Amino acid sequence: MSALSIQLHWQRADAELKTGAHSNAHTVQYGDSYTLTVDAAPDWGGDPANTNPEHALAAALSSCHMMTFLALAAKASWPVASYHDHAVAHLGKNPKGQISVTQIDLHPVVRFDIGFAIDDAKMAEIQDRAYRYCFIANTLADSVKINIL
Repeated sequence: MSALSIQLHWQRADAELKTGAHSNAHTVQYGDSYTLTVDAAPDWGGDPANTNPEHALAAALSSCHMMTFLALAAKASWPVASYHDHAVAHLGKNPKGQISVTQIDLHPVVRFDIGFAIDDAKMAEIQDRAYRYCFIANTLADSVKINIL
């Protein structure tokens, strides 16, 4: 199987590391050419202009779900013209009482070429299959509820 890697770098900017008084901003490098600035979520003192791990988790699930859906749609010869999603990660306490991402809601909107349509039941079936086959969904703990709305 594949081994996929990133490079992460954080450098202290202050004279010393103090609780609640240090920056969590860091960079994550994907491959040789793409670098993303990551920080804590704004509720935890991070810069809202940066992404955060919770955003990244929602994005990873949404992206994986979309790619899996598109593979299934292509296999069924569905002429998908566009796919849009609004993914929302919710923080709360897991069954162990630890703060975690407890739920991720996906809101996929699929558009087809003019003249092609799928009924709601068939769309729900394929969305469910995409969820079951998505690597990221299969990686998340059972305590993370995933809704496809």
